[in-house]
Amino acid sequence: MEVYSPTGAPPGTVKTSSSEGNVNSDYETFLVMMTTQIQNQDPLDPMDANEFAVQLATFSSVEQQVLTNDLLTSLNTSMTMSSMADMVGWIGNEVRVAAPVYHDGTSPITLSPNPAAVADKATLVVTDSEGVEVGRQDIPVSTADYAWTPTDAEGAPLPEGIYTLTLESYSEDVLLGATEIEHYSVVEEVRSSPSGSTLVFEGGIEVPSLFVTALRPVTAATAGGTPPLQ
Repeated sequence: MEVYSPTGAPPGTVKTSSSEGNVNSDYETFLVMMTTQIQNQDPLDPMDANEFAVQLATFSSVEQQVLTNDLLTSLNTSMTMSSMADMVGWIGNEVRVAAPVYHDGTSPITLSPNPAAVADKATLVVTDSEGVEVGRQDIPVSTADYAWTPTDAEGAPLPEGIYTLTLESYSEDVLLGATEIEHYSVVEEVRSSPSGSTLVFEGGIEVPSLFVTALRPVTAATAGGTPPLQ
């Protein structure tokens, strides 16, 4: 998943002042040049007044467009910062998202599976950060939260790391489809990027906030995961 991490000042912070300064300077230069041209033109063969008017109108149009673009950039920056301010309350809470998950080596991970409606079997497939399948196990065919204890194909605990979880839905042993499974993770940081706000989770995982489908506070019940369904 491609996520952009912004650095330095927000877009438009410096550009607006610089653009306005350049436009004003160029505009004054244009007026000086036009005045000088009028003063030094041949009185027997003066330039057409309509040509001056067209030049002035054209420059004014460009000036207005630049200032409009700067205004739009400024508004976009303000909206982005406002969005981040609204999301400050997300930090320390759990959000549900379909993305790679960080496993600390000990704690279970709360999954939010969504098997196909006609499925009679749901299989959780686990791949590591290199894309290698390291685990596969059947889980309850249900949309209820499920606390998954990360283990490999032999049932041994998986080491600390980042994993991708996929849910395969079957009906009478026929694969109906595979989808990335959603899980709950605690938000550690909110960042601004050119494409919008980005959430940062443990392990350095970054996900656009638009991918979030649920938000809830961390409680004693959720901190240790939801008991597995039987």
